[in-house]
Amino acid sequence: MDIEKRSIEFVPLEERYGHPRRLFTIWFSANMQVTTLVVGSLGIVAGLSLAWTCFALILGCVIGTVFMAAHSTQGPHLGIPQMIQSRAQFGVLGAGFPLLINYLSFVLFTAANGVVMRDAIKSFMDVGDNTAIVLFGLVSFIIGYIGYELIHRFGAIMTALSGGIFLIVAALALQHPLPVGAMDMTQGFTLAAFALTVTQAASWTLGFGPYVADYSRYLPPDISSRETFWYSYFGNLLGACLVMLLGALLATMFTDVTSNPGNAIASFFGPWSKVAMLIVVLGVLEINALNLYSAYMAGMTIFSGMKGMKRISRRTKFVVMGLTALAATLIAVATQYNFNAYFADILVAQVYFLVPWSAINLADYYLVKKGKYVVADMYDVDGIYGRYSWSTMIIFLLGVASTIPFMDVSFYHSYFSVLIGADVAWIPALIVPAVLYVGWARIKGDRSLNALRQAA
Repeated sequence: MDIEKRSIEFVPLEERYGHPRRLFTIWFSANMQVTTLVVGSLGIVAGLSLAWTCFALILGCVIGTVFMAAHSTQGPHLGIPQMIQSRAQFGVLGAGFPLLINYLSFVLFTAANGVVMRDAIKSFMDVGDNTAIVLFGLVSFIIGYIGYELIHRFGAIMTALSGGIFLIVAALALQHPLPVGAMDMTQGFTLAAFALTVTQAASWTLGFGPYVADYSRYLPPDISSRETFWYSYFGNLLGACLVMLLGALLATMFTDVTSNPGNAIASFFGPWSKVAMLIVVLGVLEINALNLYSAYMAGMTIFSGMKGMKRISRRTKFVVMGLTALAATLIAVATQYNFNAYFADILVAQVYFLVPWSAINLADYYLVKKGKYVVADMYDVDGIYGRYSWSTMIIFLLGVASTIPFMDVSFYHSYFSVLIGADVAWIPALIVPAVLYVGWARIKGDRSLNALRQAA
C-alpha cells in the first residue's frame, strides 16, 4: 500500500473515490475500544445508578454526534482537511489560533491512549511500563504516516474484530443478574452526577469534530450530503453508545473498569484472553492513529499558513508527525501513574476550546456562507479570507470565556459548577459563539461572502 501523497492540500476531483458507507465503519470502529468503555463507566463511579447512567450516556451521545456528523459533510463538498476550512472563518494566519489548541488536544488524547494500553501490551509482551508506551506510540506513528487509505481499511477490519469482542463480552456479562435496584429510575440519581455524565458523553462525541472531515475529504463531491451525515452519525452514535453502555454495565456488575479496562475485557475469554487483549490493543491503536494523523494535519496547517506552503513533502510529514508522536509518548510516560485525574480533566477541558471552534465553523458553513467557499483563497494570505479575522478571534475568546462560570476541573471549581454540582460548559460553548458569529455577520456583512456573491 502506497504512502498517502496528499496532506493539507485540496484533493483533486480525479483522485476522489469511495462510498459514504466507509464513514460508518471508521467511526463505529473508532469507538469500539476501551477508552470509550472508560467514559461509559464514569457515571457509575460518580454515583449514578445503571439506569440513570444509561440515560445520560445516550442523551450525551445523541446530542454530541449531531455536530460531529455535520462537520463530516464538509469533507466531500470542499475536498480539504477540516482545519484548513477554519481559515475561512479565522483568516489564513488567524486559523493558527484555534489550531494550536486543537493540536494540543490531539496530542493529549494520543498520550492518554498510550497510558490506557500500557498494561494491556504488557500482558502479552515481556516489557516494562515505558517500553510498552513507546511501542504503542511507534506503531501508531507508522499507521498515521502511511495515511488515509490504511486508516480506512484498518477501520473496516476493526469493525468486525472489535465489534465481535464487545458483543461476546456483553452476552457473557448479561448472563449474570443485575444488582438489586440497578434499573430502578426512582433511585440512584443526583443532578450533579447526571449532568456530569451527559457532559462526558457529549464531550467524547464532540471531540471528533475538529478532524472528522479529514476522513471524508477523498469522497466524490457529488455524493449526497445526507448520506455523508447519516453514515457518520449512526456509525459514531452506535459505536459510542454501545461501548459506553457496556462500560456502565461492567462497572456496575464486576469492577471499576477505569483502572485496567483491557484486563476487564480479556478476563471474559479465559485461555483466549491474550487474543482478546491483542484485539483490544488494535482497537485503541486505530483511534490513536486517527489522533496522530489529525494532530499532524493541524500542526502543518498552522506552519503552512505562516510559510505560504500548499504542498507538504513526505520527508516533512515524517519529521513533523514523528515529533508529534514523540511529544505524546513523553507526556504519556510522565502522566501514567496519575492517569485518572489527567484523563478526566482533558475529557472535560476540551469542551472549553474545541466546542466554541466547532460552533463558529458550523455556523459559518450552514448559516452564513451556506457551503459556498473559494478553496484556493484558503491557501492565500492575500485572498478574500485575509490574514486574520479579528472579529472571529474575539468571538472565539468570548465563547471560551462563556464557559468559565461553568468550569469544573481538578484545579478550579466555578460558581455554577458548584451550584449545579457538575460541569455543563459545553452548552454555552455551543450557543454563545454561534449566536455572536451569525449576529455579527448579519450586522456588519461578511466580506468573503459578498465577494463570492459578486463572483457568481
